Amino acid sequence: MDSRIDTLSVSSNTTASLPDILPLEIIDKAINQQVWILLQSQREFIGKLIGVDDFVNVIIEDVTEYIEDGESRVMEHHGRMLLSGNSIAIIIPGGRP
Repeated sequence: MDSRIDTLSVSSNTTASLPDILPLEIIDKAINQQVWILLQSQREFIGKLIGVDDFVNVIIEDVTEYIEDGESRVMEHHGRMLLSGNSIAIIIPGGRP
């Protein structure tokens, strides 16, 4: 019984470690680099990340949008776009693999 108490006291004294880098820091480091952005609506964009705010609204330029059209994939090019943070599912630094 004493060993159980010792084990519990040791585990209760440990603290969860925080990540060394936060998600917004990763996004900030990706400014002026290619990013791949997937929206909740399944739309995909690849472009150079110009800016981001606290709500993760992003501005990208030299954008390629990938559109699924049945069995084919269509690409459209755009100059500069503002994407709402509410619609973004994921931002992947480095562009599309």
